[in-house]
Amino acid sequence: MGNRKRPGRPISGVIVIDKPAGDSSNGVLQRVKRLFFANKAGHTGSLDPLATGVLPVCFGDATKFSQFLLDSDKEYVSTFRFGEVTDTADSDGEVLESIDASKLTKADVLKAIKAYIGDIDQVPPMYSALKRNGQPLYKLARQGIEVEREPRPVTVYEFELLAFRPGAVAEADVRVFCSKGTYIRSLASDIGADLELGGHVAKLRRTQAGPFTIDQSITIEELEQERGEKLAEVLDHHLLPTDIAVADFPSLELDDNSAFYFSRGQAVMDSRVYRLGDEGDKVRVFDSSGKFYGVAEITDEGTVAPKRLVSQS
Repeated sequence: MGNRKRPGRPISGVIVIDKPAGDSSNGVLQRVKRLFFANKAGHTGSLDPLATGVLPVCFGDATKFSQFLLDSDKEYVSTFRFGEVTDTADSDGEVLESIDASKLTKADVLKAIKAYIGDIDQVPPMYSALKRNGQPLYKLARQGIEVEREPRPVTVYEFELLAFRPGAVAEADVRVFCSKGTYIRSLASDIGADLELGGHVAKLRRTQAGPFTIDQSITIEELEQERGEKLAEVLDHHLLPTDIAVADFPSLELDDNSAFYFSRGQAVMDSRVYRLGDEGDKVRVFDSSGKFYGVAEITDEGTVAPKRLVSQS
């Protein structure tokens, strides 16, 4: 069949979607891809169906940089419910156990939270997309199979109690700023276990992922309304530049000769690289007109070696 062209427009860039509750991240991705009539799209780290908030969707060349977003820090606002244990550690699951939480105080919750600030080892929940022998854990969990999970190191930079509502089932609103791979559901259930009451996530909203914040986001409904019966191009003004995912990397502007060789996958010598970083550090590369060429790595020889190139048309 050879090189069959993908249907859709060859657009590149990033849009920050405010994911609705109840939808899967992939479902949201497919709807956004259709709205933009894009030929290539990917998201940067799934949110649980229950969760809402920041879901960056990358189009075209921007998908090459989604790994950098997967590795970035995240911020969440969540409601933890104490006095109920669920099989999924969130309110989508079945309640397995109820314990009266009437005696729980705000001071108790504050003290429990403190133990989780900093570098911690966290056991991922069974209801997660992590794989064991090629099988996602949540599929095993649905069959009633529980497997041993290795604790994984994560970092909780900030953990703030925003509000506390006492009662037989008590609730705490929290804000968590954390490293990649941190499970908020595990925090809720671990803190619930420490308090001997059980706990789960009742609500979860991602407010930041890497450089993207909720203020930059748009809902699918808003996009659908704006597009209406018009062509997909009417939405293009929402797209952020392709290099936005790596905007925190220092930038290097190459002369046209060096840019030519760099765009063909060759490392190029540049005396300024050591002012930008050390060996192994990443830089964004542009030509003299400000056109983005991709991400490079500084080598020990003083060159910049291409790591991810964007197509130059």
